[in-house]
Amino acid sequence: MGVLAPAGCGLPGQDEVLRLGNIGWDENVAVSNLTKVLLEDELDHEVVEIRTSEDLDSTYRDVASGELDAFQDVWLPNQDALLDRAAEDVEHLDPWFLGETKQGMAVPAYMDVRSIDQLDGTEARFILGIEGSSVMMREVGGEVIAAYGLEQRLVEGPTAGMLAEVERLYTFREDFVFLAWSPHWMNLRYEIRYLEDPKGAMDKTNNPAECSTIVSEDLREEDPVAYALMDAVALTEDQINGLEQAINEDGDPLAGARRWASKNRKVVRPWIEAARNAR
Repeated sequence: MGVLAPAGCGLPGQDEVLRLGNIGWDENVAVSNLTKVLLEDELDHEVVEIRTSEDLDSTYRDVASGELDAFQDVWLPNQDALLDRAAEDVEHLDPWFLGETKQGMAVPAYMDVRSIDQLDGTEARFILGIEGSSVMMREVGGEVIAAYGLEQRLVEGPTAGMLAEVERLYTFREDFVFLAWSPHWMNLRYEIRYLEDPKGAMDKTNNPAECSTIVSEDLREEDPVAYALMDAVALTEDQINGLEQAINEDGDPLAGARRWASKNRKVVRPWIEAARNAR
């Protein structure tokens, strides 16, 4: 962590900058901004800087090197290989998501398609994808298309761009296929169908995953308040979806997270107390 003032000035940790990694996935945006709100507003603790990158690999490397202090969107077993490489230099916290994740290729429910092997012959021309560093993108591009001989081309891009295209195509009831996952607000906004994978080409992502946090190896000692807060975070599917929805409604991640926190005091209060007790 970078120190903004000489040691001994103010409360411990108050003058430090906590750097959180963010790869732009909505649950990552939501949890990172909620962490920032609670540390800055409730704990009078520190400046929290959210650093955005579309590269998952470099985000892991930056936490391991200490360039970042934490990354709160670790999906396992999807990201096992990345965590294994960084394991000696990071601490892996318990999962913050209390529900069951879901990942895969999906279509709008108005399409008469239930399996990946039924995609050819539809009017869907592309598979709308997300950041190329994601495990799901690598699996679809490297395994699924070849296994099923799909005629659709996988399109790489930021998650926000994919969601904008999903919104447009869904509004006009056009055929399309995209990468989907839960927890995510898309599952509330749209009627979608996750496609069956009879050939098991998406074995790495078909099974439920854990959503958790990694922190730099020295964070527990250097910043016990921030460490304790992130270690205490626990959200159900309804709660994370509600947080994401508040952010979407406000159009500002920080404002949405702040509004959600004010309306969900019973949820966040135990985390705040855990952080205060760590002082």
